[in-house]
Amino acid sequence: MTASLDHDLLVDRRRLKRHLTVWRVAAVGLAALAAFVVMRDSISDALPGGGGHVARLRVEGAITDDRKVTEALDSAARNSAVRALIISIDSPGGTVAGGEALHAAIARFRSHKPVVAVMRGTAASAAYMIAMPAERVFARESTVTGSIGVIMQSFDVSELMGRLGVRPETLASAALKGQPSPFQPLTEEGRAALRAVISDLHSQFVSMVAEGRRLPVEDVRILADGRVYTGRQAVALKLVDAIGGEEEARAWLESARAIPATTPVRELETRDLSERTFGFALRGIAKTVISEWLAIDGVRAVWQPGP
Repeated sequence: MTASLDHDLLVDRRRLKRHLTVWRVAAVGLAALAAFVVMRDSISDALPGGGGHVARLRVEGAITDDRKVTEALDSAARNSAVRALIISIDSPGGTVAGGEALHAAIARFRSHKPVVAVMRGTAASAAYMIAMPAERVFARESTVTGSIGVIMQSFDVSELMGRLGVRPETLASAALKGQPSPFQPLTEEGRAALRAVISDLHSQFVSMVAEGRRLPVEDVRILADGRVYTGRQAVALKLVDAIGGEEEARAWLESARAIPATTPVRELETRDLSERTFGFALRGIAKTVISEWLAIDGVRAVWQPGP
């Protein structure tokens, strides 16, 4: 009985060692493959006749001040392999500071290389703002765009709190500190101060549009009442250049900037080389380890997408 147990343990240990060796080798291979995949595009660009590529920046969801995105844009502007930039936009907007930061980074890129903006489903408010540095702006006929304006919102629950018998106590260094506040009505003095802030931010936005679209500031102010426009309306108002998508943007780059429409388009990477390599390898290693672990007792897992 003892000899049989010892034999079984030895067999199990050898089997486990075999499996561990397999996934260790696989891990090294995956890491090497990840490095190759990450470096492949850069190597092909550097080869004679490589021709470089067009970078695509996808802007989707809420726009915030993202340092990695602006750094990636600045790096792409310095990269000789990057010939142009396509901004692919599908966003309802975001923060004023986020739109301003991205607008500035795209403007810096354009000082070196061509920029084209492609508006997809929605490109409103800050999402419209970031299209302004582009040399050419395309939109679908049904794209929702515009919304040139600034909004600040708060709420007042002081009446409800009074009914509940709750009274807030606020200590502030000055009358305008802490306004707006949900715990007390906005004073006329506070309202005037906040209106001045909104007015200044709105003027900045209008100036960006006037400069980007090469329109008189007075004309832009008439359009900048916060309303949205369809892509077709925006073209008629000169807020957008033409109806189209990425295919039309590529054709324009070829005709106006001599960048062939066959030039590869690559996503602008906002992660550095180590992050991309490690992330790619880690995903592969995890799959290999799990598969080998499930196979130790002769059980093979079938990976299927969830419902």
